[in-house]
Amino acid sequence: MSLDSEIDALTHSHVYLGKRHDENARRTLWVVALTAVMMVGEIVAGIAFNSMALLADGFHMATHAGALGIAALAYRYAKRHATSGRYSFGTGKVGDLAGFASALVLGIVAIGIAWESAIRLVDPSPVEFGEATIIAIIGLGVNIASALLLGHGHDHGHDDHSGHAHHHDHGHEKDNNLRSAYLHVVADALTSVLAIAALLGGRYLGWVWLDPAMGVVGAIVIAVWSWSLMRDTGAVLLDATDTKLESEIRTLVEGPGDVKIADLHVWRVGPGAHAAIVSVVGASRATICERLRPVHEIEHLTVEIR
Repeated sequence: MSLDSEIDALTHSHVYLGKRHDENARRTLWVVALTAVMMVGEIVAGIAFNSMALLADGFHMATHAGALGIAALAYRYAKRHATSGRYSFGTGKVGDLAGFASALVLGIVAIGIAWESAIRLVDPSPVEFGEATIIAIIGLGVNIASALLLGHGHDHGHDDHSGHAHHHDHGHEKDNNLRSAYLHVVADALTSVLAIAALLGGRYLGWVWLDPAMGVVGAIVIAVWSWSLMRDTGAVLLDATDTKLESEIRTLVEGPGDVKIADLHVWRVGPGAHAAIVSVVGASRATICERLRPVHEIEHLTVEIR
């Protein structure tokens, strides 16, 4: 084999997009459209019924529409630049970047809801219970439809048994961009459910305080979801070590007792895709690649022999 042929055999792409990337992008676009329509409907209804509650919820939904729009743009950007040489490890983490930004928006929404609810607890304002309840029910229907569209899809990869141990994930791929979109519509659904309960309680039991109280509860739950998403996406963006994968690699490489790992780096480069740099003493590159062949999460493996 000539040198050029050997180099060609070792050359590989750095496209680490999830298998359902295009499908998830289409789902997200549908949800953006549904959310935008509902947002306009709530704002128009709020003006028509002179209801501040509906206007507030309409503008609140606008922030979710913006965050969902970020998710949709992230899918498009990642696909468009997937083969660009500008990104050393591809665009697989664009979704995590969008997810982190979306989580920030979700956190701001939670703070806004909590602040407005606290003000209304201290200084209650009149609520158009009948009209607001109808719109809240319609909004809940839109949220449920959006959640069903986004779903809980799991991606599956395929094997690539090349000489450089370039594998695809057989397990579940966590798409944090889709997760962020899903959390936004679920957060909206939660606020709709709490709003309906509060509006019915206010209309039939006279519990005006229930509306802002439910607002505080909803804000706390949404804040927890926001923090969870920021924590997970932030770890990916900072190339945090996947400890389970690191442990698996150490066991496979050092298990027989004839090799020692001098240095090891494992990080995520896309949904279900990881890169690893393994520096070893006491073995050939071919031996290490063969031992790590079962680790299908590794998409990009670099082996250093010391």
